Amino acid sequence: MDQICIKRLEVFAKHGVMPEENVLGQKFLISATLYCDIEKAGKSDMISDAVNYAEVAGLIKKEAEGQVFHLLERLAWFLARKILFTYRMVQKVELEIEKPWAPVLLPLETVSVKISRGWNTAYLSIGSNLGDKKENLIQAIQMLGEDEETEVVKQSSFFVTEPVGGVCQDDFLNAALEIKTLRSPQELMELIASIEKRLKRERLIHWGPRTIDLDIIFYNNEIIQEENLVIPHIEMANRMFVLEPLCEIAPYVIHPVFQKTVLELKKEGDEKAI
Repeated sequence: MDQICIKRLEVFAKHGVMPEENVLGQKFLISATLYCDIEKAGKSDMISDAVNYAEVAGLIKKEAEGQVFHLLERLAWFLARKILFTYRMVQKVELEIEKPWAPVLLPLETVSVKISRGWNTAYLSIGSNLGDKKENLIQAIQMLGEDEETEVVKQSSFFVTEPVGGVCQDDFLNAALEIKTLRSPQELMELIASIEKRLKRERLIHWGPRTIDLDIIFYNNEIIQEENLVIPHIEMANRMFVLEPLCEIAPYVIHPVFQKTVLELKKEGDEKAI
């Protein structure tokens, strides 16, 4: 991806663990690499089609000098979020914050913190078979969009699907979502759990009826196996209620374990059902 680089912007701010640092202040050098597509600006020669690096530098200076944090880690995280929220053309930002006057009482040139933050693409499966199913789905999607670190990019149609697992219950209404998020997989799972709680999901029967069910199907191209989180979703390749809506919005996304597209997995599921 194309890059716009700001190197060693000098600011005078009051970040530090020592109380005197918060009062007297000192020099910081901030470098930023912005990852974005500059093709449109390259063709049009219009600043409106570009990420204005003068504005970004001004934002960094204003925010760095207007806040007081103990840690460079916190300052870097804060600035990265500000840049990503303000300039939506920027897909990822790398920041280095140098502190040449760090009070360590040792002969060194500088200390610094480097971080990389960016928008992640995730695909979710969503379903309901209790109460007003459609309204439950709509509310859950709205709640996702209300989170400042998450944006709903695509939404499939609503599909009526039969329940699986052998529990006698009503049909489900299912859909798939593509989202962009700054949240880590664990943080995204926490957001999903909070939405399910707000919509009064109760886990009384395994594979039983529920007001809302939200699952992370894919997160970028990552393979995650943790005690409370497995991505890609372990059952998604066997679940037509996941594959059919997902195929509508992301047919050519590749399952990172099976190395097959969603469309290929759906076709295999269709053949098994015959």
